[in-house]
Amino acid sequence: MTESANAVLIGKKPIMNYVLACITFFHGGAKEVSIKARGRSISRAIDVAEVVRHRFLPDVKIKSIGIGTDQFLPQDSEEGNQGTNVSTIEITLMR
Repeated sequence: MTESANAVLIGKKPIMNYVLACITFFHGGAKEVSIKARGRSISRAIDVAEVVRHRFLPDVKIKSIGIGTDQFLPQDSEEGNQGTNVSTIEITLMR
């Protein structure tokens, strides 16, 4: 995922916290906001994008959606340990 100044990183907080962050970026003059999530937070990121678009800022459109996989290698580097794959998503909203 690319780094962006207007990025909202999704975690375990309630959805409305992230919606408020997106709305704050847009009211601050941002033309694009990137919503980024990994693993189990992906569904929360999608919910955030949909709530922003349908309930608060109907003029916001989805510019792009990027998906990928991050691979984490084990720290103790034992033989036979493959590491862990974690899915990622980046949803870019534009006004």
